[in-house]
Amino acid sequence: MRGISLSVISVQHGATVREVVVNPALELVPVCWHNLPPFFDDQTIIPEIGDEWVLVFKKPGTEVMQTITASGHELLALKIVSEGTGDREAASLGGVTVGVIDDILAAAVQRGLLLAPGSLLVRPDSFPRGKIVDPHSFSAPIFTLQWHVTQVCDLHCRHCYDRSDSKDMELSQGIRVLDDLYDFCRTHHVFTQVTFTGGNPLLYPHFNTLYQEAADRGFMTAILGNSMPHKRIEEILALQKPEFYQVSLEGLRVQNDSIRGVGHFDRTLDFLDLLRELGIYSMVMLTLTRANMDEVLELAELLRNRVELFTFNRLAMVGEGAALASVAPEDFPGFLREYRQAAARNFCVGLKDNLFNLLGHEQGIPYGGGCAGYGCGAGFNFVSLLPDGEVHACRKLPSLIGNMYQQHLGENYDGFLAGQYRQGSAACQGV
Repeated sequence: MRGISLSVISVQHGATVREVVVNPALELVPVCWHNLPPFFDDQTIIPEIGDEWVLVFKKPGTEVMQTITASGHELLALKIVSEGTGDREAASLGGVTVGVIDDILAAAVQRGLLLAPGSLLVRPDSFPRGKIVDPHSFSAPIFTLQWHVTQVCDLHCRHCYDRSDSKDMELSQGIRVLDDLYDFCRTHHVFTQVTFTGGNPLLYPHFNTLYQEAADRGFMTAILGNSMPHKRIEEILALQKPEFYQVSLEGLRVQNDSIRGVGHFDRTLDFLDLLRELGIYSMVMLTLTRANMDEVLELAELLRNRVELFTFNRLAMVGEGAALASVAPEDFPGFLREYRQAAARNFCVGLKDNLFNLLGHEQGIPYGGGCAGYGCGAGFNFVSLLPDGEVHACRKLPSLIGNMYQQHLGENYDGFLAGQYRQGSAACQGV
């Protein structure tokens, strides 16, 4: 049998690549039998006469030789890369979305048929030597756009950090944002997640169209919103199942409803039951204040077996939240210890706050990833986009780094202000 090599770029085995290439340790072999590779492992399988393609290759990073029957998608992935066809061009030629093409290519990379560059979202190595730090904290495989598609909201929460009356963006602007985001993540070799929020994102008049456009580009999608009717959630499921749907609770019934409105607590519990029924990963976020600190763990117990994840954010004392009181600094360490103990007993309790690393430092255990993973994600693997195009490093505080309606996302990301956020607090340098 004659092997046909598809490698078009000379790459030493195990070397770093700068673009997606065919695995140089791969041979595409035409054979005249069906089921030949399975027969090599199990002689009870009887090969049948017929033309087929077999792939013989070494899995990247190993010396293990693999032999498999090439699927149609695998052959297509090899053809796209070996011929240098762009993703959008391949999608157009095939009459499919670019997301379908990217999924095919990603599966081929995962299988080891293609080699792909690592993420170019790499944090400056500013951590001190000798500390227990997760090495993955320096490089992020996913970039998240938290997209506030509208300021319209059906609630008026007492701790809301932005009640400004921004005009909704035009749908055409939203499409351009998605194309820009696609190019940015493609250039930086990372997967993309769009987290739709607001206001209440489902009140944006073009939400379904925008959500479908994100799905068509192969983006993971998620929603930070309020309770919605069963029919509305089924519409979203028909487009693409969200990675998660996050709602908020601010304590038990009386405390929560004093912040978010009468009846909100019971509506939210019913909605969480609906999400569970539909198989949607559910998250509950609490904004931690001095008034609700003592109810957090009791609420977590109430949510046991009801949600997949329960976490908290500390109060951002901006906007209307400036009228509320944060947890007293002297009370916070004790709260963190009790919360962490509860997390060991309750699988839904998550450790999101970066300050849990204070306990990690005391106890000599590895530091956690924090808010967005990989340390603080502000301006690194995460940015927020507002309806007027403003890009912020973090939505919890004024942190303007640019405007996507005026510049490409890459220009905002590479700007001086975003770079400052990626450096982290100057007070922590060299500690």
